[in-house]
Amino acid sequence: MNSNKWYIEKGDQGDIVLSTRIRLARNLDAYPFPGKLDVRGKKKVSETIRDAVLSDGSNSFRYMDMASLTRSQAVSLAERHLISPEFTTNREGRGLLLTEDESVSIMLCEEDHIRLQVMKAGLALEEAYDIADKIDTMLDSRLQYAFDERIGFLTQCPTNLGTAMRASVMLHLPALNATGRIAGLAATVSKLGLVIRGAYGEGSSSRGSIYQLSNQITLGITEQAAIDNLRAITLQIVAQERAAQEQLVKNENEIDRIWRAKGVLSSARLLSGDEFMELISLVRMGAARNVYEMPMEKISELIVQMQPATINAASGRDLTPQERDAIRAQAVRTAILS
Repeated sequence: MNSNKWYIEKGDQGDIVLSTRIRLARNLDAYPFPGKLDVRGKKKVSETIRDAVLSDGSNSFRYMDMASLTRSQAVSLAERHLISPEFTTNREGRGLLLTEDESVSIMLCEEDHIRLQVMKAGLALEEAYDIADKIDTMLDSRLQYAFDERIGFLTQCPTNLGTAMRASVMLHLPALNATGRIAGLAATVSKLGLVIRGAYGEGSSSRGSIYQLSNQITLGITEQAAIDNLRAITLQIVAQERAAQEQLVKNENEIDRIWRAKGVLSSARLLSGDEFMELISLVRMGAARNVYEMPMEKISELIVQMQPATINAASGRDLTPQERDAIRAQAVRTAILS
C-alpha cells in the first residue's frame, strides 16, 4: 500500500466527496495540435515540455515515456485517474510527468500538448486551482502558449476553448443512487452548466455509486466563476446525499446490508472487482454514518489499489482473473481486519 499518496487523506466533506480535480488544457503556439502530429512530432513536443518542467530541478516531477510502460502499468495510471483512458492507447511519442505523491500529473500530447491536472482529497477546488495556476504560470514563462485575446486558450476540441479548464469533484452517492434520484439530479445540474457522469468521465458507468461532477462551460466564464458554481452545487448535493443516507441507516434491512458487506469483505477468499466495488460502497456509507468505525483513508486506499490493472502492475505480471480475485480478497481481508 502507498502511504504517501494524496488519496490516503480525508479532506473537507470527505464523507461524500472523495476528491477534487482541476485540469488545464494548453497547446504550444509553435506546433500543430497533437492530432496533426506524427510520432516524431509528438516526441519532440513531449521532450520540449519535459525539459521546460524539469530544467530548474526545483520540483518533484519524474518523467515517464508512455511507450516504455506495459499495458497494465498504463491502465493502472488511468484507474488512479492520473491519465485519461484514451491516453493508454497509441502511446508512442507521448509522455507523462508525475509528482511522487501523484497529486499533480501532466499528460504530454494527449488531445492537447499539455493536460495539467491537480488532485486533492475531499472538496478542495480553490487549493487545487492555486497549485495548477502556479505550475501553469511557470510553464507559460518558458513555453509560448497558443492563445487568442478574444477567445482565450486554443484547444484541439472547441468545447475546451476559453479557460480550457475542467474542474470536477468525485462524489460517493449510494443513497441517491439507491433511491433512484441520480437521473433527476443529472437533468438539474445540466441546466446549471454542469454534468454528472461515471467515475471515468464521458461514456463511463458508475461503479460503487461513485460519480464525477464537472463544469461544462469554458467559454465566456472565468475560472473563479466556474469553481464557485461547482462548489455551491457540490455542497447542495452533499447535503442531499447526507440526508438520504441518514434516512437509509434508520432502516434495519439497510443496516443489515451494511454489516453483511463488511462481513463478506473480511472473510472472502475470492473477490471480483465488481463485487468489491459494490461491497466497499456499502462499507464506506456505514463508516460515513458511524454504523461502525473504519477510517475513510483506509477505504479510499482500497478503492484505488484494488482495481484490476493496478493489482496486475503491483504483481509485475498479467494475472488470471482468479489469481487477481484471490490477491484482492486477501489484501481487503488484511485491511478490514487490521
